[in-house]
Amino acid sequence: MNTNERSLGLDALRGIAIILMVFSSRIPFGVLPDWMYHAQVPPPAHVFNPAIPGITWVDLVFPFFLFSMGAAMPLALQAKLARGDTYASIAWWIVKRGALLLFFAIYVKHIQPHVMAASPGISEWLFALAGFALLFPMLSTLPRHWSRNAQIATRVIGWAGTIALLYFFRAKDGSGFAVTRSDIIILVLANVAVTGSFIWLFTRNKLDWRIGILAFLLALRLTQSLPGWGQWTWNLVPKDWAWIGTVYFQQYLFIIIPGTIAGDMLLRYRSMADGKVQANFVIAAWIGVAMCVLMLVGMKARLVIETTLAAMTLSAIAWWQLRNAQDNTAKLLRALFGWGIFWLMLGLAFEPFEGGIKKDKATISYYFVTSGLAFMLMVSLMVIIDLGRIRRGFGLLIATGQNPLVAYAGVQSLVPPVLGITGIAGVIEKFTATPWLGAVRGGFYTWLVAAAGAFLARRGILLKT
Repeated sequence: MNTNERSLGLDALRGIAIILMVFSSRIPFGVLPDWMYHAQVPPPAHVFNPAIPGITWVDLVFPFFLFSMGAAMPLALQAKLARGDTYASIAWWIVKRGALLLFFAIYVKHIQPHVMAASPGISEWLFALAGFALLFPMLSTLPRHWSRNAQIATRVIGWAGTIALLYFFRAKDGSGFAVTRSDIIILVLANVAVTGSFIWLFTRNKLDWRIGILAFLLALRLTQSLPGWGQWTWNLVPKDWAWIGTVYFQQYLFIIIPGTIAGDMLLRYRSMADGKVQANFVIAAWIGVAMCVLMLVGMKARLVIETTLAAMTLSAIAWWQLRNAQDNTAKLLRALFGWGIFWLMLGLAFEPFEGGIKKDKATISYYFVTSGLAFMLMVSLMVIIDLGRIRRGFGLLIATGQNPLVAYAGVQSLVPPVLGITGIAGVIEKFTATPWLGAVRGGFYTWLVAAAGAFLARRGILLKT
């Protein structure tokens, strides 16, 4: 693996997260087995029940995306430091990126057809398509050979068009544009992107400080239901500014910060020579995949002790396989898998706390178990893609991971409008009326939007904040 290049395994992990996130939003509700939905929102009524312990595959996609974001932070920020950017300019870039993500969270919600009408028609579909198209002059990478004036003109046209579009926006309840109408997932990402970036920037050579921040955050998390300043801090919501975010969102630093540690490892061994796939690497890779399956099945079935013992056994086998790390490639994989074991076992130790592992409301066990699994799955993907150089079958994941905002916006504002205007949606729905065929339909829609993002990524057209 030549780490002068970007880690395609990390891109693939991000791609898996965004594709499964999109797919989970397109499957039919209420009719599939409970493991096809969030564990705490089971079918058929999908009523939130915080007493249900366990996780499903749907509960892994958000933490995997958070972890990928955290792992990318050291790579992006170190590149700025290496070229001599000042702390002030980097700080401004972090704030600007957070602001653009915040805007994206608000904007993407306003261009969704179902926000404008319960049964969208031509006007809503065209509005959504126009909104999707305007994302590119606003946020896409522009060709370097364009003159500065051409680039400025493109941005001005994009932002002016966006302002005009939002001026004419009307929701199905008759209301107009509102900053409080936003996508909660992107809103959370905007918050932790800023805090996580600043934390790494000022602790990049002080891992113990970063772990100390996690310990302090854990103290706030453990006391958030008890009287005191910790409770006040954790539940702080700025008056009239809640649309920007809350302190509560910072709980996801429990996943972002482990992600930055993975990014540190990628930086540390960035100068390695091309490595080769070895049998022990392959065994560790398979164990990483098996561990994800084990956690999903074992936690959902509530076989906690058995699952923990099995996880310990698999972890010991993987560590034994990677024990004699001689070159930088092996050292990198051992470091990543070792951190994965640490976070996974820490999460399993916390599993009985708060009534068992849950995504909603997220338990301490959930943060650490999913972080550990993200480390392990990233190792698996790096062995296959970066070291094994196996691209066939992974190209869509890699390219989608490099262009995730296209897929996130396009699942509501590109594919449904195009299929609706052409009449194809009605035909597809007619032949996919059963539950599992409905899931196949959701998979097809997911493939369409992922393919669109991948097509643009391969041509260097990326949506970036």
